[in-house]
This record gives sequence, structure tokens and C-alpha cells, in this order.
Amino acid sequence: MKFSSRSRGSQRFGVLEKRLGIEFSDYENLERALTHASVRKKSDNNFHYQRLEFLGDRVLGLAVAELLFERFPDANEGELSLRLNALVKGRTLAEISDELELHEFIRTGGDLKELTGKRMQSVRADVLEALIASIYLDAGLPVVVDFIKRFWKQRLHVSEEARRDSKTALQEWAHSNRLGTPRYREQKRSGPDHDPVFTVAVQIHGREDTEGTGRSKRSAEQNAARAVLIREGVWQEEEGTL
Repeated sequence: MKFSSRSRGSQRFGVLEKRLGIEFSDYENLERALTHASVRKKSDNNFHYQRLEFLGDRVLGLAVAELLFERFPDANEGELSLRLNALVKGRTLAEISDELELHEFIRTGGDLKELTGKRMQSVRADVLEALIASIYLDAGLPVVVDFIKRFWKQRLHVSEEARRDSKTALQEWAHSNRLGTPRYREQKRSGPDHDPVFTVAVQIHGREDTEGTGRSKRSAEQNAARAVLIREGVWQEEEGTL
């Protein structure tokens, strides 16, 4: 498929270009970025967004990493990794995709009829990454970085979600440092049946086991995870924040 007519492309994507604040010189990659694999007529037809999604993911990661590096000059590597993970996760991308109303332009086959539902969140996120790649290929790195900063800078607060859930924060930190997935093991249960106290240990490869206590297994796990984050310098002890 060749989408070489600028006038036809401008007619179809003019509204989207205004939303993006970007004018494309060639619409082929943009068309590809907005085409789901279900549109393929033949098994060897690769005119869809998957390859662009791969590239866009890397471009997005670089731009957001630079944004965080500039915005949080005192943050250590662990904190920056947590913030990065929160800003490039699927839910955040789907929200931006919805803000741009990309679903209005996505071409799908008959098996994808409802793009706006929660079940299709991953599709909308993938398309946004492919769109980022199409901007990068058409206009270059400075333009796509400016686009990303415009839509992500206002979402820096999203990265604060990690501090409300210490288990999620610890898992993302462990993965970013290639330490595998933390494992939790109940050590003991004390107190009466109506008011028990649980002690749980969290195990991470290459790190000392750390215990936490709580009135439920869940709270004990959260406290154990929080203790590790504080020990590793990712969270501050006085507030338990990033």
C-alpha cells in the first residue's frame, strides 16, 4: 500500500495534524501507524503498526527519560526508573491516545469493532507509540521530543502513583535493576484470631531479606516492600515518598 498523495492525506489527517501540532510531509508511515494488523488481506502484508510500535517505544523512552532527568535533578537511578515506568505504561499511553481521539483514525479489521472500551486499551497505547515513530521518521528527533514533552510534562504526577503502592514500586524497581520479581513469604502470625498480626519477609535476588508486619498479609507485604525501598534509598524514610 502506498499513500503518496499529499492532498488526500491532508484531507484525511488534517484534523489529527491540528491536534498534534505537526504537519507531515509524507503520510505513508502515519497511515501505517494507524492501521491494525487485523486489516491485512494476506499473511505477508505487513502494512500495520507493529514495527513502528517497536521504534516508537524506544523514542518515547528516551524522551521521557530526558524529561525526568531535567525535572528531577536530585533523583537517583531507582527513583527515575519508577517514574519512567509509570509514565510509559499502557494506561498512561491509552489516556493520551484518548485525549488525541486517535480511535477516530485507526483502521481495523472486522474483529476489532470497539476501540474505546477498556479491553482495547492496549491497542490505543500501541498506536500512540507507532504514531510517535511516524513523527520521528517524518520530522526528526527534535520535533518528536517536543511533541512528547507537550503531552507528558503535565503528567509527571502520574509517577506519584508508585509511592501509594509500595509493592508495585518495589517490583518496578527490582525489574529495572534486573533483580527479578520480589517474593513474599509469611514468617509468623501472632495475636488473637480476631486481631492477628502478620510478619512477612520479602525476598529479592542479591538483597537481604526484609520483614514487615501488619494487621493483614497485604499490609505486612506493603510494609516489607516499603522497608526495602527506604533501605535502598528509593523512598525517603520520613514520608515514604519518592
